[in-house]
Amino acid sequence: MRKTLLYSALVLLSALFIAPFYWTFMTAIKSQADLYQFPPVFWPSEWHFENFAIAWNKQPFGTYLTNSLIVVVFSTIGQLVSSSLVAYGFARFRFPGRDPLFILLLATMMIPWDVKMIPLYMEFNLLGWINTLKPLIVPAYFADAFFVFLLRQYIMTVPVEIDEAARMDGANAFDIYWRIHLPLMMPALVLVGTFHFMNAWNDYLGPLIFLNDQSMYTLTLGLSMFKGLHEVDVTSIAAITVVLCLPPLALFFLAQRYIMDGAVGSSVKG
Repeated sequence: MRKTLLYSALVLLSALFIAPFYWTFMTAIKSQADLYQFPPVFWPSEWHFENFAIAWNKQPFGTYLTNSLIVVVFSTIGQLVSSSLVAYGFARFRFPGRDPLFILLLATMMIPWDVKMIPLYMEFNLLGWINTLKPLIVPAYFADAFFVFLLRQYIMTVPVEIDEAARMDGANAFDIYWRIHLPLMMPALVLVGTFHFMNAWNDYLGPLIFLNDQSMYTLTLGLSMFKGLHEVDVTSIAAITVVLCLPPLALFFLAQRYIMDGAVGSSVKG
């Protein structure tokens, strides 16, 4: 009886989370007749998959997709490299002021992005990076406090004796990081990569502030401008929204096992 109630609650909660995506998808494939019927049509009589192609061609979404992929791929690589290196340094090296410096790093998590928005714009404008993709990519190469904390906790679950044995075999600090800790950190790295991918893919405020030319827009910003141009074109807006949701969903399902392993391993210090 207890399991039945538990599974029923899980099914109900799952249905609540799936409902918005289901309704958006159904709206995207409806005809105009089904779209404005009352009561609402939950299962259209005809599925119009051509709505996706029609919506995609109304704006240069191919260019927006290319820009989004450039930002996501290169910023994710930078985040993985920089955060893992910084985490390795805090976890394995002893130097004066290490703990206060780590606390200071964590304290930066309390600063809202809105507070840093104007100084960042002034800095990137001084560098001549406004209306380029650099402001959306380069900051990822300087690590993120949360990801550094997560990876540091994961590294600390690895026995120090492994490092000592590698040093006895002639390995230097970078060899230990590259050959030992990176493979062991793979679940946590997948978790970090997934989180950053979703943050970068769904980022709207950053592109809105730093990008001016339409040819530099990302998908999220392009969709926002699309909504402004076609306020009544509900079907096209729903179609592009579905396309925008597919990559994060696919990534999550592919990396789900590693995400769970990384979350558990990073939360427990061995």
